[in-house]
Amino acid sequence: MVEERRHKSLWTVSAPARRYPALQGDLEVDVVVVGGGIAGLTTAYLLKQEGKRVAVVEMHRLLTGQTGQTTAHLTELLDTPYSTLASDFGEKGARLAAESTRASIEKIAELVERLRISCGFQRVPGFRYAETEREAKELEREASAARNAGLMCSLTNEVPLPYPVKLALRVEDQAQFHPREYLLALAEGIQGEGSYIFEDTQVMELYEGVPCRVQTARGLLTCRDVVEATTTPLNRVFLHTKLFPYRTYSVAGQLEAPLEPGLYYDSQEPYHYIRTHRVEGVDWLIVGGEDHKVGTEEDTERHYEALEAYTRRRFRVTRIDHRWSGQVIEPADGLAYIGRNSNARHVWVATGFSGTGMTFGTLSGMILTDLILGRQNPYAALYDATRVKPRAGAKDFIQENAEVAFHFVADRLAKPEGHDLSDVPPGEGRILEVDGKKVAVFREEGEGGAVHAVSPVCTHVGCYVHWNKAERSWDCPCHGARYSPTGEVLNGPAVKGLPSKKIR
Repeated sequence: MVEERRHKSLWTVSAPARRYPALQGDLEVDVVVVGGGIAGLTTAYLLKQEGKRVAVVEMHRLLTGQTGQTTAHLTELLDTPYSTLASDFGEKGARLAAESTRASIEKIAELVERLRISCGFQRVPGFRYAETEREAKELEREASAARNAGLMCSLTNEVPLPYPVKLALRVEDQAQFHPREYLLALAEGIQGEGSYIFEDTQVMELYEGVPCRVQTARGLLTCRDVVEATTTPLNRVFLHTKLFPYRTYSVAGQLEAPLEPGLYYDSQEPYHYIRTHRVEGVDWLIVGGEDHKVGTEEDTERHYEALEAYTRRRFRVTRIDHRWSGQVIEPADGLAYIGRNSNARHVWVATGFSGTGMTFGTLSGMILTDLILGRQNPYAALYDATRVKPRAGAKDFIQENAEVAFHFVADRLAKPEGHDLSDVPPGEGRILEVDGKKVAVFREEGEGGAVHAVSPVCTHVGCYVHWNKAERSWDCPCHGARYSPTGEVLNGPAVKGLPSKKIR
């Protein structure tokens, strides 16, 4: 059994889900969708509406991956500034990026209305604000680029926050919702009539061909097309050189005084993102931020502490009841990769959503449905998953992949964190050297806590894992694979767990 997460998101605790069965034996469908988050469920739902027989395969439970850890902002304000997009993709590319995210928000609104989904969908303004003169000057440049891209936006000094700001870019007609309530409704529309949702079913290997084959631990799925909607594609090493995994943190507390609904973003580095949501009559403040590269922080707990301090310093909250973390995948050139995978005809990918996974996840379903059905899509060329743009993000591409190479070598040469089981505190993990070999050791909490030893070598490409104290997991800094304390896969791109090791 994979250890239950210590931290639960506000969405997870406020919207319980039905249980879907695991795959039992072999099955043939038209399309297999790997991953039960927003990209996978949206793609599967839209394809079923077009008459396709679809099977969604989820390694754990639906919406327990990165979609369950979102802060759920539906916005045209992307992590990559429009000024950068205009420089790297041209003014037409920047306009298409804005149009596509707007189309994504409208698709969600359409489905909410058509299916009568009670998920608190609400149109609100978005504010990216500056608190220093330098930030204000950068914001003025971005405002011009955003207007050229087609956003309905303006500069203002009036921001409904309980602290002063120098300047803000206000964008009209953004939105927010309860992502889990929305997606559970889509899931209900997928199951049945020759389409399926399978939970607790891990994909072990994909075989491109006619037909394609998806080998799971519970049976073989045969299909015409495969969609990998798994945050990071499974074992696609070339694509992973363009994907950089980061951890991000969120907290939610009950507000003492109401805050005007809106999406708020400061201009710090890394930035913070703020919104509210009402659940069962209670107004919650949701604050995210503190992003860092996966597997590079020893004391991950301090990021929760910093985020809570930021929240209490700026807002009146009675207490902070929920805190959770998620994984965001930064693309090399600033836009998501959506489309046919490299050297494939019937394997499709959706990844690199950065901090706007709700809009890009929905957009993935729209684009991939058209492509699988052989239809033209106005945004497919912009998000082409096989693209390589040397000008865009070249510096980040070189630096991030240099860090992968560094970790591959340096972590092997690094000194162990101990040589004896007594060096591992209860409830934590350490890399020990035992009998001349390194092992990753976790000790359970409580008196006489059991000890679990596994290989420290990530099963993806062989980097060493690092202990994540806040989430109690083994995290790989190279491509973001994560494992439970006892070695089970929590996050891809790895498909195999860390082998157990016997120690004295």
